[in-house]
Amino acid sequence: MNSNIPVLVLASPLLGALAVNLLGKISKKHVTPWTLGSLVLSAAGSYVVLAKVLLHGTFTYTVGGWNPPYGIQLVLDPLSAIMLAVVSTVALIATGVALPSIKKEMLNRSHLFFSLYLILVSGMMGLVITGDAFNLYVLLEIVSITSYGLIAMGKGGRAPLASFNYIIMGTIGACFYLLGVGYLYLMTGTLNMADIASSLSGLYGSPTVAAAFCFIMIGLLIKMGFFPLHGWLPNAYSYAPVGASVLIAPLMTKITVYLMIRILFRIFTPDFIFAAHSGIRHLVVWVAALGVIAASVIALNQKNFVRMLTYVIIAEVGYMVGGIWLGNTEGLTGTIFHIINDAFMTVCFFSVAAALLYRVGTTRIENLHRLFEKMPLTMAVLVVGALSVVGVPPLCGFFSKWYLLLGGFAAHHYGFVIALIFSSVANAVLFFRVLEAAFSKDEMTQAEGAHVEEEGEASGREDAPAFMIPSLVAVAVALILIGLNAQTVVSQLVQRAILNL
Repeated sequence: MNSNIPVLVLASPLLGALAVNLLGKISKKHVTPWTLGSLVLSAAGSYVVLAKVLLHGTFTYTVGGWNPPYGIQLVLDPLSAIMLAVVSTVALIATGVALPSIKKEMLNRSHLFFSLYLILVSGMMGLVITGDAFNLYVLLEIVSITSYGLIAMGKGGRAPLASFNYIIMGTIGACFYLLGVGYLYLMTGTLNMADIASSLSGLYGSPTVAAAFCFIMIGLLIKMGFFPLHGWLPNAYSYAPVGASVLIAPLMTKITVYLMIRILFRIFTPDFIFAAHSGIRHLVVWVAALGVIAASVIALNQKNFVRMLTYVIIAEVGYMVGGIWLGNTEGLTGTIFHIINDAFMTVCFFSVAAALLYRVGTTRIENLHRLFEKMPLTMAVLVVGALSVVGVPPLCGFFSKWYLLLGGFAAHHYGFVIALIFSSVANAVLFFRVLEAAFSKDEMTQAEGAHVEEEGEASGREDAPAFMIPSLVAVAVALILIGLNAQTVVSQLVQRAILNL
């Protein structure tokens, strides 16, 4: 299929970033229309790409007309097209939340913030469709550098320090990945993923290939915050401006998990990964199970809603990595489905956090009193997200966890199964605690009685800003619809993606 749509999907946020930066200096009124306009155009293009891939099959786009191995090739297969649609949709939802938040936090710098923001979105989209191993490294660095900048724009002195820690760990991860790619280039003489795969067919006994594989995997595990390499993640996501974390938290870890799938199955082979190195496979699954349990336990000790969410994310990374390395179709189905579900669940939670910060000024759980009275819509969205992450049917989180459990049983990894069940119970406790606080009344209201209660009802009921409401409603509806149509999503999207790996 000859089409320029893939490159236009990437170019739209880049051109939007340029316009926001230049026109935003003149007037901040230009920030919102250019940011939203570029992302709406990009999202529309991604849906067209997904539809064409599902109808006509995989296609490639050669950038600049330079054929590989000299040029960069974009690969649009079912999995990359799904990820492109997920990234564009989540970015659009997140932007509806980020715009009012950032205007309140840093009005004079909003054009700078959204310039980086749009470059980050473009880089994420490039990551999911590139077919070149070195171009993937370049895009990883573009995404990382823009993330560092966005996180450092947070209030107080902790945000720059959290960003610096992220820089250190991110650079180490990038170095590992680049070393691995360098070894592959040494052995194959090419950087195109398809060419590398064909050249490696007779080289799997080489220690250089094994070293390349290990370096690449370690680099990606650091980048995704896999336990115990997660040290940078909680502070980075907690101290970032909420307008940044609402985009970075739902997508960065999921995209890196996707990249692991892409490299494992597009460059290497299942026999090399799961049969020839079965000991590594079992080790990764056990570490993933340990990470799920450890992150869930740490989350139970958190007093701040956002920081609690960061450890939920680390546990979810363990779900997905463990699902891949189970080495069976059920586990891989659960992982890919969970990438989709968790992206929407995480943007749901951080959108709620943004609304709380906007109206209440805090996300400390002990201060979230009477929110079902004051912010009923926001709390309803939180309930939907909480039920989904716990795994209550018919919401989407149940179905991806179900496939992961099936994968664990099929592989006889009962430790992984126990970790998933423990995490679901821990999530139920976590969100029950938040919802209990939101139902309760603070001590002052209880002491002063009905007069204060009536006065609070008259003057204190104020839900999320009007600009955030479409995003909040959209993500709640998405969680419900994906769950109700889980069988269709699995059969028409996830399983087709697996067949085309």
